[in-house]
Amino acid sequence: MLQPALYARFLQGLAMAPRRAALRLDRETYSYEAVHETALRWAGALVSGCRQPPQAVGVLAGKGIEGYAGILAALYAGAAVVPLHPDFPVARTRRMMEAAGVSALIADAHGLAAAARIAEGDSDLPVLSPDGPDDGRFRRITVSRRTGLHEPLPVVASDIAYILYTSGTTGRPKGVPITHGNTHHYFTLLDSRYDFDEHDVFSQTFDLTFDCAMFDLFCAWGAGASVRPVPAHAYRDLPAFVAERGLTVWFSTPSAIALVRRARGLPPGGMPGLRWSLFAGEALQASDVVAWQEAAPGCTVENIYGPTELTITVTGHRWSPATSPARCVNGLVPIGTVHEGHDHVLLDQCGEDSDSEGELCVTGPQMAAGYLDPRDDEGRFLRRDGRTWYRTGDRVRRMDNGELAHLGRLDTQVQVRGWRVELTEIEHALRTCDGVEDAVTVARPGDNGTELVVFYTGTRVPAAELARGLRTLLPQGMTPRHYRHIDVLPLNSNRKVDRARLALAAREQPLPG
Repeated sequence: MLQPALYARFLQGLAMAPRRAALRLDRETYSYEAVHETALRWAGALVSGCRQPPQAVGVLAGKGIEGYAGILAALYAGAAVVPLHPDFPVARTRRMMEAAGVSALIADAHGLAAAARIAEGDSDLPVLSPDGPDDGRFRRITVSRRTGLHEPLPVVASDIAYILYTSGTTGRPKGVPITHGNTHHYFTLLDSRYDFDEHDVFSQTFDLTFDCAMFDLFCAWGAGASVRPVPAHAYRDLPAFVAERGLTVWFSTPSAIALVRRARGLPPGGMPGLRWSLFAGEALQASDVVAWQEAAPGCTVENIYGPTELTITVTGHRWSPATSPARCVNGLVPIGTVHEGHDHVLLDQCGEDSDSEGELCVTGPQMAAGYLDPRDDEGRFLRRDGRTWYRTGDRVRRMDNGELAHLGRLDTQVQVRGWRVELTEIEHALRTCDGVEDAVTVARPGDNGTELVVFYTGTRVPAAELARGLRTLLPQGMTPRHYRHIDVLPLNSNRKVDRARLALAAREQPLPG
């Protein structure tokens, strides 16, 4: 039965628009027919080239044909896809592969070089690398039309579609297996929420190891639309890139807006071709939405939210210039309502149900059954009322219209000299100070307990002046003592603000008051 299969999304696009572009890369355009035939050949090679049909296939590649067709080929082979990044630390990637049971790799040339370091001389690892050199270090899988599949292998809803990794509090990544059933519910819901069609061109800003990349691929492919990767240099003149590539659907982290704004790249009416603009992965500032929509006046903007464990996104708020600004909390756009078919509760600090504010816990068809290692489930997957719930670790507030507002991570609420401090509230106050464009607040241990350190962009402002301005907005106990001006807030590979890097910098380097 193909219906619950994630790859059925691609087959749907193939049936709608076989000769239309499924992928538009810098130098090559690949039609649905071409990608389908490539994936079938590679899937057949995986099945015939391994001693046993692989249960999990690692895709160690960037945003080229190997990465995109590799994901599809692994799915066609009935295996779970494990996206891997060639530039991630070797030990980390090795642990991921071992935990997921990866028994074969699809790699581009860059990934093949990384695989040599990861495998530690294990020349028996089957590797499919169409363009990589065959230097004898691996058991190379040969691709031929003779071994290609005629159609994808069947799967059932409970089979794992992909495995992604999140950061773990134990210091090792936690594997999240998402089933075909999880994705089937998710994308069926999105089909009714959006009007994507075969004329759309989707941006693809996320790394393939980030679950939001699955949104790009399988929303586009389910509609017969095209996917266009966005290179780093595109942000220097985003309106030009959007126009030249014909983008109609944009999806990124909110940090991308700040990146473009710094380059003065959001002129009014500069991106008239965008129909949809979606943001996820971190808190979305109302001021950024206003600036973005001025540049793309014809688009609908949504703030969508969800951890990997709940299949990409599980809530959404559609921005309305008339009503949304009044519903923002700390200058942040609401995350909206929980997807149909799911239940949610808010737990207060004592673990009791709260009607108004607390940790968001969700259960429903998009929820993963648990982590690859059941030991990681403790503290995240909760049993109550005979059901399993996922604890998101996010503090939210339920508003009078039933929507949820994101207040921050549980671990962003800290105690400073007896004050319970929400870091996002301080950041919102900082953005109202003259000269400050954006700000991140982190906590570090000090001689007299926890102290707060601010990193901000914009015009350099004397620390005393910033502190004086904040004291008009915040209680004195919440006012940070340390301020550091930086040119740009650091971003990780998925263009989210790298708070961990800033927290490390605050701990390691002495800061003036």
